[in-house]
Amino acid sequence: MFKRILIANRGEIAVRVFRACRELDIEPVVVYSQADVNALHVQLAERAYCIGPARSADSYLNVDAILTVAKATGCDAIHPGYGFLSENDEFADACAQAGIAFIGPSGDVIRAMGNKAAARKLMMSAGVPVVPGSDGAVETAEQAKELADSIGYPVLIKASAGGGGRGMRRVFEPDQLIPLFEEARSESVACFGSGEMYLEKLILNPRHIEFQIMADQQGNVIQLGDRDCSIQRRNQKLIEESPSKALTPELRERMGAAAVAAAKAAHYVNAGTIEFVLDPDGNFYFIEMNTRIQVEHPVTELVTGMDLVREQIRIAAGLPLSRTQEEVVQKGHAIECRINAEDPAHNFQPCPGKIDFVHLPGGYGVRVDTGLYSGYTLPPYYDSLMAKLIVFAPTRLEAIRRMRRALEELVIEGPANNTDLLHQIMHHPDFVRGNYTTGYLEANMDTLLSWSRVGEEEAKA
Repeated sequence: MFKRILIANRGEIAVRVFRACRELDIEPVVVYSQADVNALHVQLAERAYCIGPARSADSYLNVDAILTVAKATGCDAIHPGYGFLSENDEFADACAQAGIAFIGPSGDVIRAMGNKAAARKLMMSAGVPVVPGSDGAVETAEQAKELADSIGYPVLIKASAGGGGRGMRRVFEPDQLIPLFEEARSESVACFGSGEMYLEKLILNPRHIEFQIMADQQGNVIQLGDRDCSIQRRNQKLIEESPSKALTPELRERMGAAAVAAAKAAHYVNAGTIEFVLDPDGNFYFIEMNTRIQVEHPVTELVTGMDLVREQIRIAAGLPLSRTQEEVVQKGHAIECRINAEDPAHNFQPCPGKIDFVHLPGGYGVRVDTGLYSGYTLPPYYDSLMAKLIVFAPTRLEAIRRMRRALEELVIEGPANNTDLLHQIMHHPDFVRGNYTTGYLEANMDTLLSWSRVGEEEAKA
């Protein structure tokens, strides 16, 4: 087992990995930017090192600085968390060249699965269903239009190196395609340094279902069940739950088998997620693989009783999976809400600033993953995620009721946040019935905001 692990991240995931290291009797080493000198992961650590200014490019994306700290402190592994360098193939290669274990897949696998066009071709060869579209990259806007005319509108233009909704455009009419293709490609070049694009049929308002997989260095691959991530805004997940109410046992088994086949085709090692869209007729299609731990991994931990970060570390140390597929059993229901420092009433505008006071909910079946504390100032340079509120209960309805109670107990005084919106969603009939798709928030936003305003007025009365 490793003696010392460098955590190349910040915020709640840095705290999460820090705790897993401590429980494994591994010494954690943390890094931070100048803007994060007072961050919780820095306060907790005995060994914390500043790696640069606030800008991510100068700190959390600074490969040389991170490796310098890792070598100087004698770290034998690096955990990248999610975001930043977690899916950077060159960073994984650099770790290997330095003789430091990268807690994730190899650079070759990240390259193969990070290029969405190449991943799509690999899945087709493995017999995993994919959305109809281009077999590989589309070179020009004119070529994209010709393909779109043949498969029919609407279509989705996507950056091969994209993520988080960037480099992506929906096209509903033929005369929109060329300008939107160029717009998406320009955004992809700016965000990812790549203008490679591909095209696929747009499945309108599907469910977004993903399967957690784990694979060890001995060739064993298991899937740990599904997560429904369909409540989204701007292609960013807001609420996740497990298991999905949309899946029958038979469909869940078929999708899980496809997820394992996908991981095996990629020769995958460590934690990963296979993402699918599910259409109203029950047809599912592969859309991408995330080659890292997911933000929403706690819901899977609660329904399986398996510590995924601990498992990541064990796998990277060369140990076999701690469970076989037959030993993975999903029990109960878990829901996660992402608490973001943003204002839903003003187009989800980010709202960094000082946390004057915070009270976190507790009680049976309630978990909070966060880096918040009273007096902490959220810097404006990074993601708006403040905390993840996760609940577990025997049934979905009980989990919804528990989440309502937990959201009511949560107090964050200072920056605007989305707690009220999440609370309203927990009461909305379509969510309670499990009758929602990726178009849910757009279709119901006005209603949800009006409910929030009524609640605020009643509170002031």
